[in-house]
Amino acid sequence: MIESRPSRTAERVALRRAAHQLLDDPRVHDDPLAFAILGDAAAAALRADPRRFEDGAAARALRAFLAVRSRLAEDTLAEAVAGGVRQYVVLGAGLDTFAYRNPFPELRVFEVDHPATQAWKRQRLVETHIAVPDSVTFSAVDFASEDLPSALRAGGLCDTEPAFFSWLGVTPYLEPATVLATLATLAPFAARGGGVVFDYNVPPARLAPLPRAAFEALAARVAAAGEPFRGFFEPHVLVEAVRAMGFREVHDFAPDELNARFLADRTDGLRVGSAGHILTALG
Repeated sequence: MIESRPSRTAERVALRRAAHQLLDDPRVHDDPLAFAILGDAAAAALRADPRRFEDGAAARALRAFLAVRSRLAEDTLAEAVAGGVRQYVVLGAGLDTFAYRNPFPELRVFEVDHPATQAWKRQRLVETHIAVPDSVTFSAVDFASEDLPSALRAGGLCDTEPAFFSWLGVTPYLEPATVLATLATLAPFAARGGGVVFDYNVPPARLAPLPRAAFEALAARVAAAGEPFRGFFEPHVLVEAVRAMGFREVHDFAPDELNARFLADRTDGLRVGSAGHILTALG
């Protein structure tokens, strides 16, 4: 991303999450703040034309993936909270709204993001009158150049208690070495009952011709916005690397499993595409 400005893709993701609330029935992921976080003008425009991003099957598949990854992250978080986790870190938070609809009174939420994006998000919260609970802590961090553990500790994260991390929509924009190094720094925080959930892209060469063409069109759009895709992983290689970091339960959710778990028996044909995987790793 361009250092001096907030992420453009973060807003597009928020718009697609809101569109899911209108277009898809049943919803995969309910978010009562999805429209509020957009601001009045953007929310009104989307309500007037909820299919404004519908430029083909690839757009629907992307919207489905965004809904599924939020649902899976929050389902896995709920299991961690039931197991005693009381610290939740949203890495690359963007316009994520969980912290402002958190159903767990005992759960402290840390939002971590690039400084420009976080400042923009905090201003958006003020403008849209979304209350920030006392349980929320903001930490501005550049994943590519700053020490994440130090920033987390400085923000109040207790490293003697387990934490659960979500890292959604970030790894494709980072170099693979940066992704792996970040995951390795999370492992000690996630031990003793915590964990991490994140999404990633497989190499385009693995895709069939039509999905590959759709993915390359998306890659061209995000590159034109100054946020090119940089990181791709072979699933089995990534799983083994994460296990070697000390995570005890590692599960890679491929598209077929995501569709079977979250999108089966639908009459509207909503399905995720074939490029994105979601990985959960428990400490």
